[in-house]
Amino acid sequence: MKVPLCKPSIDKNEINLVTKTLKSNWLTHGPYNTKFEELFNTKFKTKYAIAMNSCTSALECAIKSLGIKGEIIIPSFTWVSTANAVINCGSKPVFADINFNTRNIDLKSVSKCVTKKTIALIVVHFAGLPCDMTKISKFCKKNNIKIIEDSAETLGAKINNKFTGTFGIGCFSFFPTKNITTTEGGMLTTNNKNTYNFVKKLIAHGIDKNIKSNFWHREAVLAGHNFRMPNHLAAMGYTQLRKISKLNKARNDIANLYNSELSKISKKIKIPFIPKGFTHSFQMYTITVESKIRNKLLNFLKKNNIEASAHFDPPLHLQKYLKKFNKKKLSVTEKLSREILTLPIFPDMSRKEVFYVIKNINNFYKINNK
Repeated sequence: MKVPLCKPSIDKNEINLVTKTLKSNWLTHGPYNTKFEELFNTKFKTKYAIAMNSCTSALECAIKSLGIKGEIIIPSFTWVSTANAVINCGSKPVFADINFNTRNIDLKSVSKCVTKKTIALIVVHFAGLPCDMTKISKFCKKNNIKIIEDSAETLGAKINNKFTGTFGIGCFSFFPTKNITTTEGGMLTTNNKNTYNFVKKLIAHGIDKNIKSNFWHREAVLAGHNFRMPNHLAAMGYTQLRKISKLNKARNDIANLYNSELSKISKKIKIPFIPKGFTHSFQMYTITVESKIRNKLLNFLKKNNIEASAHFDPPLHLQKYLKKFNKKKLSVTEKLSREILTLPIFPDMSRKEVFYVIKNINNFYKINNK
């Protein structure tokens, strides 16, 4: 048996609608962008949503919408695009440490990173578990720091019944590994009309559609990008989004099965922690094991045709081109990067596949405990 790390859940509904939109010959951004955005607003209680070509683009747009450059605090325990977006917008990433149990940014570490140059905090909701946005929002308001939410991994997750992406500017990913997919794609959410109007121009070459003396008139008002999402991919996202509750429930069911069975194998396997009042969308299912066996376990699983991984190793502050932005040791981040292990999870994963993964982990511990 071969078990992939992840696999998108695509059925005839997506295929039929994408085929229909392709046959319509409307291949650039179009009617389904609006439908996708409106459904996103309805489901996640946001005022404005803008579909675009990636979450990375959404992050860049969010940063540029601030209108100033400076220092932006981010966790080191994240995918490199979070730091790249900061750098590509002309600001400086400042790396903060994380909480070991939640894998999310630690507010005490954030407070030590704040300077007069701090303009924003990018929180990264790791693997499907939201950051503690109640405390973070209060801190940022007190210190006049803007919030950008890298919600690439938490579509549908909530803190006390409030969705991620609604506490600041939200940035979502629809890469094939995520909770829904448009193959490549992203979404920016905001409750601020000025931010919405700015980003709408920014993703479409800087063209202001309100300036039009005749139907062919196109006038740029700023140096924009082509970050738009094509109509047929928006149609795919629209269909995927309609079943997000079903997809997330399937992920949670698999996570619960992992939790139950892995706890029986060894007390040294630490399963995901979910604080009270938080919901988890389980974009990834991660455990921690002893650092001395983590790499061995990964190789053992690979040998047995199980695609497991480690998210994230190395963390950003230890990567060569980013070291210049950080001179301090982030002990929790470094410990977690040595111990974390990502197991396969996707909505269509069968119980047979789940138990095959569990069986091999059990076999590994039996061999290594002799």
